[in-house]
This record gives sequence, structure tokens and C-alpha cells, in this order.
Amino acid sequence: MKTELKALLFDVDGTLADTERDGHRVAFNAAFDEYETGWYWDVDLYGKLLAVTGGKERIKFYAAEFLNNENLPANFEQLVPELHAAKTRHYTQLLSTGAIPLRPGIERLLKEARNDGLRLAIATTTTPDNVSALLEHTLGRDSLDWFEVIAAGDIVPAKKPASDIFDFALNEMKLAPYECLAFEDSHNGILSSMGAGIPTIITVNSYTRDHDFNNALLVLDTLGEPDQPFTILEGTANNHTYVDCALLEQLHHR
Repeated sequence: MKTELKALLFDVDGTLADTERDGHRVAFNAAFDEYETGWYWDVDLYGKLLAVTGGKERIKFYAAEFLNNENLPANFEQLVPELHAAKTRHYTQLLSTGAIPLRPGIERLLKEARNDGLRLAIATTTTPDNVSALLEHTLGRDSLDWFEVIAAGDIVPAKKPASDIFDFALNEMKLAPYECLAFEDSHNGILSSMGAGIPTIITVNSYTRDHDFNNALLVLDTLGEPDQPFTILEGTANNHTYVDCALLEQLHHR
């Protein structure tokens, strides 16, 4: 018997918007400048740091793997959350300028899904403030109410690739994994969503194009638009050229 598709769960960074290279990375560097650390994350280095999810965790990973934990500030453990808070402030300021738009197809699909009665949720390792700022500056303040659950940041103990954040969202919505579809952009992301048992659609970005997306329903460059078709990297889309609710129903029933 076919199961009804009831909800869509979205990652944020790299999925809703291409936030990493020209958003979070820039904000981290601004925070480093503010605190006069002398650190700078270039585009290639940041790609390596994305192996770790969570901003505070990423700073600690950088200190361990690239600085060998040498010549760190004496108050490093206290400094990490301060740096992360400063980075969030710089990031939200950047968002307020409109410098980081939603990826192709996102706004269209969210609105169509709402009209079709699908429930929406967020499952992300980024902070709630970052989520709110992105949604408000791209879709308007009311868009926060589009999402039944915004599972973000430290609300769970283990971040992606652990499945905790998706497990939390499912529990809050009282849904089974097979009643949902997830949208992700990275290997850690699909490990998390699939770890929770949720069939997953991938839209890659410049940092994740070569990631392993084994078992994804579909791997695309973007969700596409009627006048801006997606490129299929893995899977089949049944002659669709952009992701809409009709395609999602077909993918869900496979």
C-alpha cells in the first residue's frame, strides 16, 4: 500500500541558500578580525573545514588540525563561543544586505508545498538566529510560521552526520520517516537524514559536488525553475525539468 507524503524537511546551509563560501566563511573571517586572532579561512581551507558540522566545532577542528593546538589564546575554550557569537552577528548583518539569496526553486517549492497541504520543517546544525535571519531577509518575517518545527543548533547533543536533529523533528511532528522527504546538500547531511530513515533529495553546491550521495532519491544541481531546468547528476526525474510537488509524490512512491 502506498504511503501518503505528509512533510518536507529542509537543511539550511547549502540547501535553502548557498551560504557557506560567501556567507559563513566571510562572517568567520570578520569575527577573527574583530578579535585580532590573525586567522583567515580562504575558500579552499573552508572547504576542508566543512568536514565538521557546527561553527564552534569547526573552530576547534581548525585549531587542532591546522594549528596543531599551538600558539592559541590562553582563554581559547572561553573564546570559541564568543567568536561564534560574533560570527553569527556578522552573518546576520550580511544577510540583511540581501547578499545571500535563496537557491533556485526553493521559494517556489515552499509555497507550492504549503498550498498542497504539505507540512514543512527545518533540520539544521546552524543556529536558530541564522535560520531566522535567512528566512526573514529572503521570504519575509511571516515565513518563520511556514515551518511547523525549526530544529536547529544545539537543540540536540550530536550534530550531523548523527541523525539526532532529524529524529528530533520527526518526534516533534509525530511523523514516521517514510511519511517525509528530506532535502540536503552534503555527505554529512544525507548520513543524518538517511540515518533517521528519511528518503532524501540532494542539491549540490560547489563544495559538495563530489560528495558520496549513495542511496539519494535524486541528486541535482538545483531544484530548478520552469525557465531554469535542473541538471540531473544521479537518478531519474520522470521527464520533469524542475522539482515540484508532482515529482516529489512520484519520488516518494518509488
